[in-house]
Amino acid sequence: MELCFWGTRGSIATPGPSTIRYGGNTSCVEVMTKSGQRFIFDAGTGARPLGAHLMAHAAKPIRATILLSHTHWDHIQGFPFFIPLFVPGNRFTVCGPHGSNSSLPDVLSGQMEYTYFPVELSQLGAEIKYRDLNEGSEEIDGIRITAHSLNHPARALGYRLEADGASLLYLCDHEPYWESLWHSEAEAGKVESILHEGDRRHAEFMQNADVVIHDAQYTPEEYPAKKNWGHSTWAYVTRIAAAANVKHLFLTHHDPTHDDAFLDGIEAQARELAAQLGSPLQVSCAREGFRATFENEPEDRAKVNEVVMVAEATKESLTVLIVDDDEDLRVLARKALTRAGYGVIEAEDGATGLAMLRTNHPDLLLLDINMPGLDGFEVLRLIRENAETADLPVIVLTAQGDEESAKRSFEQGATDFLAKPFSPPQLDARVRSGFTRARRQLLTR
Repeated sequence: MELCFWGTRGSIATPGPSTIRYGGNTSCVEVMTKSGQRFIFDAGTGARPLGAHLMAHAAKPIRATILLSHTHWDHIQGFPFFIPLFVPGNRFTVCGPHGSNSSLPDVLSGQMEYTYFPVELSQLGAEIKYRDLNEGSEEIDGIRITAHSLNHPARALGYRLEADGASLLYLCDHEPYWESLWHSEAEAGKVESILHEGDRRHAEFMQNADVVIHDAQYTPEEYPAKKNWGHSTWAYVTRIAAAANVKHLFLTHHDPTHDDAFLDGIEAQARELAAQLGSPLQVSCAREGFRATFENEPEDRAKVNEVVMVAEATKESLTVLIVDDDEDLRVLARKALTRAGYGVIEAEDGATGLAMLRTNHPDLLLLDINMPGLDGFEVLRLIRENAETADLPVIVLTAQGDEESAKRSFEQGATDFLAKPFSPPQLDARVRSGFTRARRQLLTR
């Protein structure tokens, strides 16, 4: 498959003399398979030069699958300027995670209302189909695509594309689930030593990939002031990619304040870190206009586990039980979840929460650890011992952000572990992921 970067910048386009080498357009990556299928990851401002290139050089009619990581503006603002969309006869399938409260075409059409843009979505000449995706795998144009939830303040998906015997992943935007990557008592550098289940799943998704394109917007020094904004550091990405035995790593979603000289420094530091880890990982900062071809012997597809992409349940049919003795926390979580469309019930202690599990049968539990009477660990143990609730997704939501609490939560069967404070979009995204993983596990048993 052939890879080409058309946009590598995060947050906002930054054209100018200081960003010439790495580029100033926001995220857009083109991948062409040997058989001629075209995939476009994200439609930031880089989609405009890509569209001009296709109009001048691609075979007509133009066909492509556009895979959106999410619908934050820097990832879709090039969509209205992608000229092939205006041409009758061209055909596109636009895929992405379902928006917070709107369908994919509704979200895209929002930036094309007359208030903001002279042409509405319905007036585009090309044939455009829309697909809301969830975690899982399926065939798109004969190519295997696997979607994977990312940790971002909005629902976001990463993608693994398998074609021509090679695997390429696009993981943008994503933040570490936990500040410390490794168990303090385990050997660093191994996937099984990763502390948080979310970070371990992320590494497993990347396992043995030929190419990984990964958000690395911040330096480790910048990250503390940007925590919960939904982005990674180059050091986190390099370490987790090395542990996952990735061959080629491209750091992307460059911060708008990072000029070419600064990115030169990040690239050098990331390569040095990979060498210190004893990894053969090849690391580069993504550059606009960079092209490369990746191809291996075809894999034995029979060895690949089939994971069917599951449809998303309507949020109106899903109920979340919040068990927490902190009334302010319950109010904040209730407002966030009801605004996102979930049904919400509450309990102020563990015993009441267990009783409500038996009578109300919620679909997901948000569980505090430190409560009077039964603490969260004991509640979680009892839930997992009961056959009726053994598969219930449980997100531990706590101010106890220490390693031991996280480790014990996962040992007791927690689905996720989220430290307070949190933002409403962040909570919505983690709840969605919890539902999706639980439904996948039931379907694949």
